[in-house]
Amino acid sequence: MTPTGPEYVYVEKPSIELLEQLDWTPVDAFHEVLGAQGTLGRDSQHDVVLSHRLRFAMRKLNSEDVPDTSINEAIEVLTKDRSAMDRVRANREVHKLLRDGYQAEWTDDHGDKQIETLRYFDLRNPLNNDLVAVRQLWVKGNLHSRRLDLALFVNGVPLVLMEFKEPNEPVKSAYDDNLTDYRDTIPQLFIPNCFVLLSNGSVAKVGSTYSPWEYFSDWMVIDALGTRGAIALETALRGTCNPAVLLDLVENFVAYMERPGGLIKVLARSHQYLGVNAAIENLHQARAEQDKRLGVFWHTQGSGKSLSMLWFTQKVLRQVPGKWTFVMVTDRTELDIQLHGEFADAGAISPEARVHAESVAHLRELLAADHRYVFTLIQKFQPSKSLGERQMPVLSNRSDVIVVTDEAHRSQYDTLALNMR
Repeated sequence: MTPTGPEYVYVEKPSIELLEQLDWTPVDAFHEVLGAQGTLGRDSQHDVVLSHRLRFAMRKLNSEDVPDTSINEAIEVLTKDRSAMDRVRANREVHKLLRDGYQAEWTDDHGDKQIETLRYFDLRNPLNNDLVAVRQLWVKGNLHSRRLDLALFVNGVPLVLMEFKEPNEPVKSAYDDNLTDYRDTIPQLFIPNCFVLLSNGSVAKVGSTYSPWEYFSDWMVIDALGTRGAIALETALRGTCNPAVLLDLVENFVAYMERPGGLIKVLARSHQYLGVNAAIENLHQARAEQDKRLGVFWHTQGSGKSLSMLWFTQKVLRQVPGKWTFVMVTDRTELDIQLHGEFADAGAISPEARVHAESVAHLRELLAADHRYVFTLIQKFQPSKSLGERQMPVLSNRSDVIVVTDEAHRSQYDTLALNMR
């Protein structure tokens, strides 16, 4: 099928051409042939994971010692029916597999037990993956079939869904008329999804898999230099769908937060993604140059400081060698409690972990131990009256402690700040 309408001419076609520049292979699946040697490598229109492509990719990415039965087992675990689960918890389960891999066990030819973590993606070399941009893909649900405008598959896994509208239509209609319908009629599509992009060309909105409309937002810039595309859709595509960026988002910039209404999924916004990666760069530079200042990460009120801290610390723990400890410092009790609660809700710390400094003495105990996180008020950095101290002693000589301070403008230039340093 060769469409000719304004949506295709002005929005979909330019998107496909841009994605091709970004190393995606475009495929028109309107007349898809099913089967291992078919158009995409899936056996049924009910399938959303292109299992034959995934099997081939995993065979290439993992050790040749891994038996085919273990590869098949990893694919079965990824693609198993999760329709009975809460949809966000199902998405989290699959996300963890895609990020961390599947631990396979088998017995080798000598009768020895082997254990290896099998990778679904090559997260370190993005172009070593099978990158396919599929337009006009039919997906069957239990009762209905739906045709997608565009979906991005990495090794056969659908990570990005795009829904387009004509330039004169409001973007919100893509949410109201299409996305909400897809979530109901073809829910299996969203279990492996990372994010959704909605656009009419001049406006583009990015949101996590199950975000309500009000949490879809503009992707403001392409890079840390503030580069923007000619239109919003170009900015969003270059800013999120470059394969290296997409896999970085999957690995390091998704959070699942326990909330009173249930589990929610959050995706970083552009300022958080770029700011966190700038801080990581500064960390590498600081280690090389022995400069201990990582810089200031400016946020406006309500722009997600806690999540930026979470993503920064988690990416350091995942990617930068060392037994890091993060000292999370605030200067107000309510901020201290809130920050500790956010990290607990995201699963970064156990709610039972006693890493929340309750006193001057307790802070010292925590810093003397080997915790990944310590939460404290800056007021707890002071000489101990019970020990008769007149000045602040050294609390740690470790070189792998990172101090992350919130609301730094209020309390980082006086006696308490000097004590902490």
